Amino acid sequence: MAFNAKTASKLTGVTYRQLVYWDETHLIKPSISGAEGTGSTRLYSFTDLVQLRVANALKAQGVSLQKIRKAINWLRKNFPDIKKPLAEKRLITDGNTIFVWAEDREAALDVLAKGQLVMSIAVGQIIEDTKDEVARIASEKKYNVKVQGKAYKVVLHPDLEDGGFWVECPSLPGCSSQGDTVEEALDMIRDAISACLEISAGAKRKGRASA
Repeated sequence: MAFNAKTASKLTGVTYRQLVYWDETHLIKPSISGAEGTGSTRLYSFTDLVQLRVANALKAQGVSLQKIRKAINWLRKNFPDIKKPLAEKRLITDGNTIFVWAEDREAALDVLAKGQLVMSIAVGQIIEDTKDEVARIASEKKYNVKVQGKAYKVVLHPDLEDGGFWVECPSLPGCSSQGDTVEEALDMIRDAISACLEISAGAKRKGRASA
């Protein structure tokens, strides 16, 4: 799955401004697509979301961006097989330093002190929380809209990549539309349903005239 910056911000609690800054300073970059020129879109993977949430959690505990960046560089150097260290290693912080589980799971390496043994606990729950949040936002929703005095069932789908929503009317094959907000998408599908009904009525009138 790909998540644009707006969706990534909603899922992680990291502001859009922070996302841009973290990307430009190489703290956490979108791994699917970066902002390269006018019209380009930052697209984040699920693992990117986990990294963003971990970094945000560390920041909330008082760890500076400089220390987080230093920790990431240390992890990449000492664990070269790990591509996304913030998402693939279990971390904890006391607000002054960041700890990572050692391979024997009986001790932890102090990332910022370059190997000092310390006590630590896991914070992998962030991954499960992110999964739940993605599932909640990505789930489709059903609505009833009224057009020409008749109710039609429509299905609203979040567009995680481009942002906004796209919506379809199952009872009218091919009838769909989109919008930046739920309200706009529902207004647009009403117009689309009305247009489909007019086309259908016109085809029926033409059929009767030619019969």
